[in-house]
Amino acid sequence: MADLTVNGVRLHVQRLGVGPRVAVFVHGLVMDNLSSFYFTLATPAAAHRAVRLYDLRGHGLSERPAAGFAVTDFVADLAALVDAESPDAPVDVIGNSFGGLVALAFAHAHPARVASLVLIDAHDGTAGWAAQMAATLGLRGEARDAKIAASFQAWLGRHSERKRTRLADHARALVEGTTLVADLEASPPLALTQLATIAAPALLLYGEHSDVRDRGAALAAALPRATLEIVAGCTHSILWEATALVRDRVVAWLEAR
Repeated sequence: MADLTVNGVRLHVQRLGVGPRVAVFVHGLVMDNLSSFYFTLATPAAAHRAVRLYDLRGHGLSERPAAGFAVTDFVADLAALVDAESPDAPVDVIGNSFGGLVALAFAHAHPARVASLVLIDAHDGTAGWAAQMAATLGLRGEARDAKIAASFQAWLGRHSERKRTRLADHARALVEGTTLVADLEASPPLALTQLATIAAPALLLYGEHSDVRDRGAALAAALPRATLEIVAGCTHSILWEATALVRDRVVAWLEAR
């Protein structure tokens, strides 16, 4: 466990495994932190290579600034972390949900730094994404609680009531106490033509019943070297609903690289 200060923000980083090749895991937005990967994919992956997990700015044990939550800010943090942890070689980037969007934007901005991508039910950042996300994060009261329960049911079921309450309190402080929503809404969208320039091989895993499955299909068509797999019976929470399958696919993908 260690801290790394990048772009003026202290990030909480976990380092697992050893080896010349580094895999970086990027978790989802608001009701998430690096533990979702730590308890699912990171340890098996670390048997074969160096693994880096980190809490996004404002999440988990990382510092929560009052502002600076545009997609470009998250990408700049990832770029600084990669420069620090793997200065001489490209990395494999595994992103879940919003973390997949950060991985995509990073691959577009820094193509030479990416060896491969794994996108787990990822948002794609194309037109309409920011407004949809802002509308969801802008919910209040019972509407917000119902949306959180529906979106994170499978994941929250693995945690105690105390941990769920702490996550909800942390999420509330992030959404209501920072410029997160406004910054995301102001982030310029990615175009499919931009994504089409990403040359790194990409594994796309999407839930059969996910509300972003159509984005996975569009990504698979846009990315030149994409492999799309639809996970039967799963929703957006496939990391928790099909942990063993996702783990096996990701570990095999990394081994093949």
